Amino acid sequence: MRATLIAGANGMVAGAGLGLMAAADLAVASHKAKFTSAYTKIGLTPDGSTTWFLPRLIGHRLTKELFLLNRVLAADEAMAWGLVNRVVAPEELAATVDEIGRQLARGPTLAFAAVKRLLLSSDDEDLGQQMKHESASIVQMSRSHDGLAGVKAFKDKVEPSFTGS
Repeated sequence: MRATLIAGANGMVAGAGLGLMAAADLAVASHKAKFTSAYTKIGLTPDGSTTWFLPRLIGHRLTKELFLLNRVLAADEAMAWGLVNRVVAPEELAATVDEIGRQLARGPTLAFAAVKRLLLSSDDEDLGQQMKHESASIVQMSRSHDGLAGVKAFKDKVEPSFTGS
């Protein structure tokens, strides 16, 4: 997906909800949020993309702990594990997620999408091949409207205006 996906959690995140949280590009939780797998607690196996996203996000060992022990993580622990980026007060959650969204929308969305592609491909590439992907991407971005505007703004010491093209 080209767009950046931001998730916010203010309560219990379990099962497929955990998969959705792990699939998000950025995640914010309130201090009230709790995270668990719960699948094996009822004799089932995970679904909702959790077995793909969680190991890549928090590693195999921690993913196994969530799936096998059905551990419930508090928000601060979820942040320490790398499941969420920020923990905020419950009354700040919506405003925090909105501000992140606004910041991303004002930014170079074409470059953001390219970053996501590069990171996703890095799991399957060796260093040399990944560096080739990076080189091709930066050349492509340097020719884009946003890349040209960003470099010019940097040179002129002003804020760039991005259009996503």
